[in-house]
Amino acid sequence: MKKGLILIGLLLLVGVFIAGIYNTAVTLNENVDEAWGNVQTAYQRRNDLIGNLVNTVKGAADYEKSALTQVIEARAKATSVTIDPSNITPEQLAQFNKVQGGLSGALKSLLVTVERYPDLKANQNFLKLQDELTSTENQILTSRTRFNESIKPYNKHVKTFPNTLFTGILGFNSKPYFDAEAGAEKPVNVDFDFN
Repeated sequence: MKKGLILIGLLLLVGVFIAGIYNTAVTLNENVDEAWGNVQTAYQRRNDLIGNLVNTVKGAADYEKSALTQVIEARAKATSVTIDPSNITPEQLAQFNKVQGGLSGALKSLLVTVERYPDLKANQNFLKLQDELTSTENQILTSRTRFNESIKPYNKHVKTFPNTLFTGILGFNSKPYFDAEAGAEKPVNVDFDFN
């Protein structure tokens, strides 16, 4: 009888231990999901602003259509990539980062092209949209940083011993961090050509 109670007590203790590991993993995973939702919200805000920016530029300037077409195509690619944060893989995150980087590059080209149109640069709608876009890019950076900050405690929890003995079985695997866009490590070439 005594051995049976000891065995039941040990099983309860192990059950409580595993439940603690599971509940902590669920809480940390929810934090990651929330942070990923904030990343997507910031990118969605940028995508919404881009439509307004493109229409403003299209209506105010008669310039090379290629810059406008690049932005529209890059925006379509960027909105086509979706990720499930509970099963996020490094490959999915790299693909998401790649298409968002393509959109950033197309936007930069559009804004450089706009520099040739003084009427457009003075247009209040355009200036407001440009400011909102800058603000949104800062929000994206903040959201990506917070996403990475939420990944760290989650990964630490699922990778440390003895948790790692149970987390994989319970369906909790480590998640990838948001990396910098390809080429971000290269310095920006600034050329002041006054001719």
